Amino acid sequence: MPFRMKAYDEVVERDTDWRKHSHPFHELLWNGSGASATVVGSRVWTITPSLGLWMPAGTLHSGSATADTWFRATFFGFHTTPSLSDTPMVVEITPLLRLLPERLGESGLSVMSREVTEAMVLDVLRPSPHELLVHRPASALLRPIADAVTAAPGDRRTLADRAAELGVSTRTISRAFVAETGTSFVRRVASVCAQHAIALLTRGREVEAVALGVRYGYGSASAFGAAFRRTTGLNAGALRAS
Repeated sequence: MPFRMKAYDEVVERDTDWRKHSHPFHELLWNGSGASATVVGSRVWTITPSLGLWMPAGTLHSGSATADTWFRATFFGFHTTPSLSDTPMVVEITPLLRLLPERLGESGLSVMSREVTEAMVLDVLRPSPHELLVHRPASALLRPIADAVTAAPGDRRTLADRAAELGVSTRTISRAFVAETGTSFVRRVASVCAQHAIALLTRGREVEAVALGVRYGYGSASAFGAAFRRTTGLNAGALRAS
């Protein structure tokens, strides 16, 4: 690669999809504002201004972004930068990490300053304790349920309701979800609702309206905000403002 680290950014004017592709270099994906999603196999990550995604070189992935999202990326030369992780990893986008790629884009930056800045980028890259990740099950039993929840996150039917519709026990569905996705039905629904809420907030929807629209509903914007923060590590009002 003719570079060790190279910053890129773009404001997408409309809802945008990127087909499956891979890069010969590592990539850090994040947003200056707005929300986007990255898909690797059956895993779907939501990317925000505070939660980025480390994408190792050669990883086949696709993506999407909502209109007006400020999409940002930093590329890491394959032969000059050691991989932080051989698999996709959620990264905490700190204020310092936001500024460092901008410095790398400055004209006239000396060789020494570039080396110091690149070393700082690697030093501050840290895994995030939060992960907006949803697994897409592929089995004939779970796929219809998962697709229905994704299509209508505000649908308040319970696991028992879904099981009755399919003529199976709740235990059967619960065990299948854990076996195939590594998480429970309830936690998966919470993750889908969080992703849906992020999409609404970044489109400018009022926090109160989002609170009423997600599954189970919330009695107040503050109650929704607290639950949203526990699940995502994000402030709903601040995310909407961005």
